[in-house]
Amino acid sequence: MTGQELKQHVENALDEIRPFLRNDGGDIALLGIENDEIVKVQLQGSCVGCSVNQMTLKSGVEMTIKKHAPQIKSVINVQSF
Repeated sequence: MTGQELKQHVENALDEIRPFLRNDGGDIALLGIENDEIVKVQLQGSCVGCSVNQMTLKSGVEMTIKKHAPQIKSVINVQSF
């Protein structure tokens, strides 16, 4: 799978998740993919201060991305300061 194909698979996964995040006033942005195995995202809106955002990231976002792109090892949230 090329880098562009991998990015598209990850974007498709995020598109699957976005309605749930937006329903709670949040969103997610893809910042990049390192070494074709680590996805960097940024939780936005109400997801930033949410007490369960790490659970959302691992149980929802990471699981869905791995379903679309099995070679991904982990998903990390990069917070803006």
